[in-house]
Amino acid sequence: MEGAQESPAESGSSVPWSEEPAGSAKVPEVSLSEESEGCTRPLEATPPKLCGYLSKFGGKGPIRGWKSRWFFFDERKCHLYYSRTAQDANPLDSIDLSSAVFDCKADAEEGTFEIKTPNRIITLKAATKQAMLYWLQQLQMKRWEFHNSLPALPAAHDAALAGNGPALRLELEQEEEEEEAFLCPVKTPTDLVGVAAAWQPVHARPSALQNISLKHLGTEIQNTMCNIRGNKQTQGANHRPPGEDSPLSEETQREEQPSPPGPGAPGKDPANSLKSSLTTSLIRKAKSQSNTFPLFSEGLMRNRTAQEKVLALEQQVLMLTKELKAQKELVKILHKALEAAQQEKRVSSAYLAAAQDKDRLELVRHKVRQIAELGRRVEALERERESLAQTASLQEQEIRELQQHVQLLLDKNQAKQQVICKLSEKVTQDFMKAPEEADRDFLSQQEKMEHLKDDMEAYRTQNRFLNSEIHQVTKIWRKVAEKEKALLMKCAYLQAQNCQVESKYLAGLRRLQEALGVEAGECSELLRQLIQEALQWEASEASADSVVLSPSTISEYDEYGFLTVPNYEVEDLRLLAKIQALEVHSHHLLAHEAVERPLRERWATLGELAPSAELKQLLRAGVPHEHRPRVWRWLIRLRVQHLQAPGCYQALLSRGQACKHSAARQIELDLNRTFPNNKHFTCPTSSFPDKLRRVLLAFSWQNPTIGYCQGLNRLAAIALLVLDEEESAFWCLVAIVETIMPADYYSKTLLASQVDQRVLQDLLLEKLPRLMAHLGQRHVDLSFITFNWFLVVFADSLISNILLQVWDAFLYEGIKVVFRYALAIFKYNEEALLRLQDSLEIYQYLHFFTKTICDSRKLMHIAFNDMNPFPMKQLRQLRAAHRERLEAELNELEQLKAEYLETRAAQGPAVPEGSPSEDEGEAEP
Repeated sequence: MEGAQESPAESGSSVPWSEEPAGSAKVPEVSLSEESEGCTRPLEATPPKLCGYLSKFGGKGPIRGWKSRWFFFDERKCHLYYSRTAQDANPLDSIDLSSAVFDCKADAEEGTFEIKTPNRIITLKAATKQAMLYWLQQLQMKRWEFHNSLPALPAAHDAALAGNGPALRLELEQEEEEEEAFLCPVKTPTDLVGVAAAWQPVHARPSALQNISLKHLGTEIQNTMCNIRGNKQTQGANHRPPGEDSPLSEETQREEQPSPPGPGAPGKDPANSLKSSLTTSLIRKAKSQSNTFPLFSEGLMRNRTAQEKVLALEQQVLMLTKELKAQKELVKILHKALEAAQQEKRVSSAYLAAAQDKDRLELVRHKVRQIAELGRRVEALERERESLAQTASLQEQEIRELQQHVQLLLDKNQAKQQVICKLSEKVTQDFMKAPEEADRDFLSQQEKMEHLKDDMEAYRTQNRFLNSEIHQVTKIWRKVAEKEKALLMKCAYLQAQNCQVESKYLAGLRRLQEALGVEAGECSELLRQLIQEALQWEASEASADSVVLSPSTISEYDEYGFLTVPNYEVEDLRLLAKIQALEVHSHHLLAHEAVERPLRERWATLGELAPSAELKQLLRAGVPHEHRPRVWRWLIRLRVQHLQAPGCYQALLSRGQACKHSAARQIELDLNRTFPNNKHFTCPTSSFPDKLRRVLLAFSWQNPTIGYCQGLNRLAAIALLVLDEEESAFWCLVAIVETIMPADYYSKTLLASQVDQRVLQDLLLEKLPRLMAHLGQRHVDLSFITFNWFLVVFADSLISNILLQVWDAFLYEGIKVVFRYALAIFKYNEEALLRLQDSLEIYQYLHFFTKTICDSRKLMHIAFNDMNPFPMKQLRQLRAAHRERLEAELNELEQLKAEYLETRAAQGPAVPEGSPSEDEGEAEP
């Protein structure tokens, strides 16, 4: 194959493989480094180039059909180029394989497969099934190599994955093992694929007119002109003397010449040797068949004789074993008889040898005793014989019964055999009636079975390929998903940096404006123009960016309808609001992946809610937007389950419709002043004002001692925005006023609210002594600012995302959370307050400084960590002490008021001297 590549390319033929224009269909030239590496490696390790002829289905009208095309894969771009012939200089078109999938159908024509890209589907056909599988397998490998050779992930992502190195390596190894299980290497069809295929005749090439691509007619003309020029150059180079032949012709002649006979057979004719080899192979094959399958008579007879011999020998062994056993028993009996005879002989000898009658008498008595003992033994044996005889009779009876049963079984078997014979005769008769039809059916069934086997093999091959395709596409998808995640993280970091740069730019403009003051000039006019441009809202660009990117840019409204950048009348405040919105968005982008995503995953896995330390920490960190309504309903039900009754809210609404409440007028006045920066309460078509009116009226009937107090409208509005249900918002308001806050927090005297302000002053003196000393020197009273914080739980002060995070913990832990966050707000802005020296500047800063808080995580850390220890016992003691003092002050004021009224009543109406009286005025004409 290498020789076929080098000889035509370097000799200047019509296939200029050594030169490759951009996007051409030819084989690229190998660089020097690659050639040197290829020389050091063995020839088998060099990967073959993926190119060859395939048929492509295309065209329109009468010329629509299969067209032969030369395909070549470009590894740098992962594109599959194709041209009409291998000699064409320019490709007709290319197929992007980086996002393509491959498919082959078992019921399609042999060798047909598809390449599916996002834009089109290309149908190709190889000459053989093996060539099709080779192309599909190689294209899969090239696509996978291209995705593995893409640039590495960002450094941050690599650092994040560094700890999971072994796990990822193990996963990749498992995937490689699975891939090996899926993919079976296909043998390379050398005559159909590779550079050498350019010189092979194309299988079933269509006519020249049908093979021309009208879609790429200009490219066809260019390729034709290049081929004509190449042929002329080749003809000029081929004018040589008759004795000289080209290397290619010499190689062809060497290939066409028959190979010389081997040294083992010097004078043998090749044809005779071939015939003799065929004969020998046939004889060997016949012998092997006769030895392998014992279907011939001789082999069968041999096998049967051997079996009979084995059986005869086994019988002889069995007989000899029995005879040997009998002989052993006989020897034992004779041995016993011999011992008895010897004993008898010894006794007789002793009897004859005895000298006295007494000794002989003793011997006779001994003999008598032996005879008696033998008699008893004979009786025992007789009894044993009788028992054995009974046992034998029983066994004979059982044998007779078994014989009867066997006879019955034999009769049944004979009857079945008769039935089988009759059925066999019937089947034979039926078969003899229509032998031709049976043969045809049998042959058709055999043919169907063969077709089904072929279909099974085709589907099995298709299944293996599709499994490997799905497996590889899944791996590519995972890799692309990881890269997309890394790019989104990088985009979030870049957007956060952009927001920080923009906020610094706006802050610089503001400081420059403060430095210039009201001085007129070109600089101040230019500065004013820059500020106006920075404050303009580009909603179209923001919406376009939000469609493209997941961490979208700043939107006009947040998820609860609050304006992200409030439209203040004062330009300086609008500029500060824009700076604060950019800072908030920057912090959100930076904390999205590191903090918010794990928090969302933890809330998603949290099942049934129950009071616990973990839930407390999760609520302090903030509830995600999608889980907040469910969590708040659970928290409210935990607070008011002893107050809730079915139909209570509807009954209160009906009562409000029946008669008008005294607080209805004040409620109507406060509806229009509720959250003017929220679109749900400012839009004329919104249903939220009507819902809020019904909730406040129902609460005024629910708690007549309070009725309605300014500030309740904001509490109920926050509940409506989150829960989006009137009844849930109503019970949330009940939970705050009647269970979380002290009893007289919203009474006419606001006694508990005033107590909490004094408690806050003591806590500020304890936690932030330097700040309180600074504010005390300038006679700044913080209660003017903090009183509203406690009354509406920061509803007018903090931005929405921080406000709702405060409410998440407030609904679970109670009023102590409000104290913690109030202290944290002053701690957050302590340095900025210490830099202010004028009391007027301090009051101006205190009116909007809560809106400058951007980092919710920092504020939460200050509230729940830096403010510790914060025992509830201390809070109760401070409240009790200040409540006692405040009640004493109120009682003293009541006494002073009563004394004043008594004094005024005792003095009566007094008229100053010299002033005309009303009576005198009326007496005048």
